[in-house]
Amino acid sequence: MPEGHSVHRIARQFARNFVGHRVQLSSPQGRFVEGAAVLDGHVMTRARAVGKHMFLEFDNGLWLRVHLGMYGAWDFAGEILMDATIASANGRMGQTNQRGTDPDGPADAVLDSAGENSLRSIGAPRRTRVRMAEQEKEIDQLETFPPEPVGQVRVRLLTDTVCADLRGPTACQVLDAAEVQAVIDKAGPDPLLDDSPAAEDRFTAVVRRKPTPIGLLLMDQSVVSGIGNVYRAELLFRAGVNPHAPGKSLTEDTVRGLWRDWAHLLTIGVETGQMMTMDDLAGADWVLAMKNRADRHWAYKREGLPCRVCGTHILLEEMGARKLYWCPTCQA
Repeated sequence: MPEGHSVHRIARQFARNFVGHRVQLSSPQGRFVEGAAVLDGHVMTRARAVGKHMFLEFDNGLWLRVHLGMYGAWDFAGEILMDATIASANGRMGQTNQRGTDPDGPADAVLDSAGENSLRSIGAPRRTRVRMAEQEKEIDQLETFPPEPVGQVRVRLLTDTVCADLRGPTACQVLDAAEVQAVIDKAGPDPLLDDSPAAEDRFTAVVRRKPTPIGLLLMDQSVVSGIGNVYRAELLFRAGVNPHAPGKSLTEDTVRGLWRDWAHLLTIGVETGQMMTMDDLAGADWVLAMKNRADRHWAYKREGLPCRVCGTHILLEEMGARKLYWCPTCQA
């Protein structure tokens, strides 16, 4: 399932390519015909991500709300103008086992396997197809525009130069402004939108009064927005917190530390397209970690392997119907 950083990156792509443009909406699949009709022909005025929700506003005062869920994905095609953070990744930074541009290297440092340095082409349209979901990848070069819909496309958004196809979402609906606000009000704070002391206080207060295990609270989108299975495992390992510890058993400093680390990791995720959770990597170690997920996480997907810190085997169990990875020694 796409975590918060992916949804923010998708919203940036819409802001770069669709906001300010008149958009045609259709439902090739036929399951969103009425919703598409009320937005068809209107100008998109805003793209906004809140945790795992994305909201696209139109000039008739209505919004398209999308939650990708487990299987949803967006395919962008056409003369795509890359958002700077996505351009620096060549549109593929989130794909496992691929290469990217070294953000700390010189402008002409090319690490991409295709030999392209997209830092030099930020703002230049690329006639291509890019898929954005939990991972990002360039599908292929575009021969004709608009392309024929592929698979069960719930909704297609189309301008003169770019189209975006949505497949497999958990939610795809038209809301008015009040309904959008109601969804946002139910969501926990998102540090990329609000990193104020008040947001931190809200998160801290909710966690510290709950008897629920912290491993479940971090996945509860009403407690904090955007955290999924990967970030849950990595945040708790980095904090040395047992995932079974009740929220109310944690110290205030520990809970505030979790919030601040989430803000830190979320920012890295948006900027690189990767859920990079190992700090202080440089040079060849950084490149290796950006290429391979196995080299950029402390605990996630490392069940049965020795902990990078203490050597104890990382455990795998189920919590809240999701896989949980943790070290019983470092997180005792």
